[in-house]
Amino acid sequence: MDLFEKVSEDIKTAMKAKDKVALETLRNIKKVFLEAKTAPGANDTLADADALKIIQKLTKQGKDAAAIYVEQGRQDLADEELAQVRVMEAYLPKQMSAEELEAALKEIIAETGATGGKDMGKVMGVASKKLAGLAEGRTISAKVKELLG
Repeated sequence: MDLFEKVSEDIKTAMKAKDKVALETLRNIKKVFLEAKTAPGANDTLADADALKIIQKLTKQGKDAAAIYVEQGRQDLADEELAQVRVMEAYLPKQMSAEELEAALKEIIAETGATGGKDMGKVMGVASKKLAGLAEGRTISAKVKELLG
């Protein structure tokens, strides 16, 4: 079962369970999936890798929105966003711990022969591909800066 089918099945489950947060979140994900499937050149298909990228993007947007709501003193809205983020995170691969990320980046730095800040682009290129979906780009970038600094 691909990710699109899984989300469709989980919508039915959420409806039966009367889980409003999950239902709203999953319907939104499915809407974005359908838009991606019907985009020019998509040939009515959506690979799991592309579906994962969409969920990662939506998760990041939800976290960013929650942070803005907190800054503006709207904890109620932030809580709603974070509840939706938790539903989406169930579809993402487990994120790397800080220790795992550091070990992976040290390996990539050694592999690329990077020695300082000027090599950040080289390291980020490899790290972004290898660690896609396992850690946020912001986190990877900050750790690479720290290790090369």
